[in-house]
Amino acid sequence: MGKSHIRFSLLVSVLLLLQGSLVRSNDGSESWGYVQVRPKAHMFWWYYRSPHRTEDPNKPWPIILWLQGGPGASGVGIGNFEEIGPLDTYLKPRNSTWLTKADLLFVDNPVGTGYSFVENLELLVKTDYEAADDLTTLLIEIFNKNETLQKSPLYIVAESYGGKYAVTLGLSALKAIQAGKLKLKLGGIALGDTWISPEDFVFSWGPLLKDVSRLDNNGLKKSNSIAEQIKQQLEAGKFVEATESWSDLEGVISSSSNSVDFYNFLLDSWMDPVSLSASELSQHISIRRYSRYLNSLRRDTTDGDGDINTLMNGVIKKKLNIPQNVEWGGQSGSVFSALEGDFMKPRIDEVDQLLANGVNLTIYSGQLDVICSTKGTEAWVEKLK
Repeated sequence: MGKSHIRFSLLVSVLLLLQGSLVRSNDGSESWGYVQVRPKAHMFWWYYRSPHRTEDPNKPWPIILWLQGGPGASGVGIGNFEEIGPLDTYLKPRNSTWLTKADLLFVDNPVGTGYSFVENLELLVKTDYEAADDLTTLLIEIFNKNETLQKSPLYIVAESYGGKYAVTLGLSALKAIQAGKLKLKLGGIALGDTWISPEDFVFSWGPLLKDVSRLDNNGLKKSNSIAEQIKQQLEAGKFVEATESWSDLEGVISSSSNSVDFYNFLLDSWMDPVSLSASELSQHISIRRYSRYLNSLRRDTTDGDGDINTLMNGVIKKKLNIPQNVEWGGQSGSVFSALEGDFMKPRIDEVDQLLANGVNLTIYSGQLDVICSTKGTEAWVEKLK
């Protein structure tokens, strides 16, 4: 097959995709589709209407927009099937789904993540604010055409790097609301294990692991030394270099701690498929940790059941009518690379700006980055009702 034919097939797929950018299930409980947030940049979303939804004007039913971390981790896949959606990766009902308390909106953000894609990698976002602009465009497309959704307060809930998206989106959405461009009620923002202050994280890892006997004095000294280097790089505006040093820090901590699992310090890395092996860390590719997270959340099965990749590139892809040439997670590594210069930038000022604008914020943290992000917010979700 020639290159021109491949390009033509891609163009046909994209045109067909955009013609049918909104799909609803027969019972109206789900809808999904693509929004072209910029020319040749396509963002995928999936909305679940709660079976418990009530239409009480005195107590509007909430909607939760879930933003996954990364950069490059899929909310439509991981947040949905691994964490808070109605079904798990075995397509069995989840008793703890947040649908009991709110409608759920999952987005593969930024473009290039999950089912979202760009037709040219140069179109990937390079800053959190660019990601926020795309997300705001998506919200305008979804909410401005649906008066029922406009009556519901939207709560932005994010984990890990998603917290940086959440605060920049919050500011962008507020601006669009005030300008009359976005018909939306912003209910609040919840930031779970959020990466809004990378400097604080890197300085906390060594002392914490020393306290729980995962690092000795020598390991702590090495860790603190690199953390201090990162601080100096951040102060000098050397953000790409700070990201590289962050990668080095994870390598030093791993080699000094019997390869501690960064998502659960009670485990070693080989006990959890999310983590990198020691040999991989020695090759300095911990910067791709979330890309691996995206592609390696697997269960030990022989028939593929429970494998998130098999699920998303199989039965779910078919259900959602995703173009054949779009692979779930196929551009995720490039998403991380594109944001390398923004990865270590703090977003503390943005939190202050949101508070000054009267936005309700909840910030929580725990040692289990992924698990705590769902279990730890159950009490917060209770407040929605």
